Amino acid sequence: MTIIDQLIHGFSRLPGVGKKSAGRIVYFLLKADTEYLNTLADLIKRLKPSIRTCMVCGTYTESELCNICSDSGRDSEHICVVEESKDVQTIESTGVFNGKYHVLGGVISPIDGVGPEDLSIRKLLARLTPNSNDVEVKEIIIATNPTIEGDTTALYLVNLLKNSDIVVSRLALGLPVGGDLEYADKLTLSRSLNGRTKLSKDG
Repeated sequence: MTIIDQLIHGFSRLPGVGKKSAGRIVYFLLKADTEYLNTLADLIKRLKPSIRTCMVCGTYTESELCNICSDSGRDSEHICVVEESKDVQTIESTGVFNGKYHVLGGVISPIDGVGPEDLSIRKLLARLTPNSNDVEVKEIIIATNPTIEGDTTALYLVNLLKNSDIVVSRLALGLPVGGDLEYADKLTLSRSLNGRTKLSKDG
């Protein structure tokens, strides 16, 4: 295989990128200036060594704490629980949520061998245990995708927190069943956040 063929094959493995799109990327890069290519290659090379997960919420960051967890201006009483780090970015793009996040790192999926113990649920529970220096959490907003696995995970969390004084809610209807938060438009996602459904009693 030529270098061009290898690059097309490599790019076609990216999510949402088919062989034709991969080809367009490669031929674009062939016409790009050397400085741009070197900068891009350097960033890709540094990506994994430079990125870690936030010690509190689990999203990707370059430091121990992400910029949201370290922001004293954010509302610590509300935590939005999402499947992956990319979901944090999606919800942040709406500009309607000023709380904090917790990234599960996936969803419960028995067929894939993923159980509750494989997710960051223990860390979530630890965040809900009030300490003298922490703000008490009042609401957990479950923002898992409207899929079978997302619903299963949401139900597990609801049952886990049913005896607590914390309000548990979930994004309102409006997101397509089987869809992904990543592909929801900002207006739909904003309405889903603002019109979220309460799944547990307050106190």
